[in-house]
Amino acid sequence: MAHRVVVTGLGLVTPVGNDVESTWSALLAGRSGAAPITKFDPQQLSVRFACEVKGFDASRYMDRKEARRFDLFAQFALAAAHQAVAQAGLEGRFPAERTGVIIGSGIGGMQTYEENCSIYLTKGPDRVSPFFVPMYIPNIAAGLVAIRYGLKGPNFCTVSACASSAHAIGEAFRLVQHGKADVMLAGGSEAAITGLTVAGFQNMKALSTRNDSPETASRPFDSDRDGFVLGDGAAAVILESLEHARNRGATILGEVLGYGLSDDAYHMAQPPEGGAGAQQAMRDCLADGGIAPGDVQYINAHGTSTPQGDVAETLAVKAVFGPHARELVFGSTKSMTGHLLGGAGALEFVVSLLVARCGVIPPTINQFTPDPECDLDSAPNRMVERPVRVALSNSFGFGGHNVTLAVGAYRE
Repeated sequence: MAHRVVVTGLGLVTPVGNDVESTWSALLAGRSGAAPITKFDPQQLSVRFACEVKGFDASRYMDRKEARRFDLFAQFALAAAHQAVAQAGLEGRFPAERTGVIIGSGIGGMQTYEENCSIYLTKGPDRVSPFFVPMYIPNIAAGLVAIRYGLKGPNFCTVSACASSAHAIGEAFRLVQHGKADVMLAGGSEAAITGLTVAGFQNMKALSTRNDSPETASRPFDSDRDGFVLGDGAAAVILESLEHARNRGATILGEVLGYGLSDDAYHMAQPPEGGAGAQQAMRDCLADGGIAPGDVQYINAHGTSTPQGDVAETLAVKAVFGPHARELVFGSTKSMTGHLLGGAGALEFVVSLLVARCGVIPPTINQFTPDPECDLDSAPNRMVERPVRVALSNSFGFGGHNVTLAVGAYRE
């Protein structure tokens, strides 16, 4: 028997807000999270801005000793998990053996890695932290969340570049759907704004270079887009079987409706022309949920602001949705949050759920010069009020990984 899977808790730490309410308000207002880098001195880099998390207070979620032993990506994950658990009302009420955790991360503890590499090279191996390995490994966020709440069900980390946390939510959905767990805490986290990461992305020409105007640098679908803006943050969701949520009287925020996944099998970092893999993921998601193309009113695009990626995704949407592609909104909130890499899919799933729940679609900002090849309605520079029965969230990663998730408001 397949169980319906509902969402009962949400948590966010993002470049535009440190919780769900502040992030959602900022997105609807079209506020950019991009600014000059403050975490380190970026003067030797050609790209000197990013979408950093601002004003994060780890002491709200952990003691000082824990914070010293947890990389920033794990701190973000624990914060988002805490928010989701609190909203779901599950603190101390988890069915421990029937609750699991999947938290994706594309890179893991990059700050810890970079710092300890420097120590090793300048001070020798004896000075490397004994906490280096458990602080750095990407799966530690899922492990720490399980330890925090005593969760003994399925637990692992998905690592598929920018599709990591979309895979995490999709796999958590499957586990609940097929009765392997009653509750899953799923999401993603990234804290990769470091000198080494920025250098790597800038040298492969993936980043925008608009140092003079960071807030307008992320321009999905605009003809003058020149690359993505790196972002940090985390997102977490509580998924439950409908029966479990009803039995405990939970407030249901939305329902996961479908999950599709594929691979391009084409190139390490570029999509194939026409976005064949993206098409397959979207079609599989629709088929998985028994969703007709005309039932979809909103797609949160992967939309990173790269020249090839935005065109390929636009063509993929047109191929899957036909004439209906021009009736839906196909927008990118990365225009405001930047690209959270492994955390992006979970953040954008939460955004898609809020769109379906609230009937309000955030704008795609920084639309100055329309690109004739990206000619679908992205809600350019304006919030759109519209009932949304089904929203899709697309996530694509280096290596050709493609994930589409479908979410909607809960209906009896």
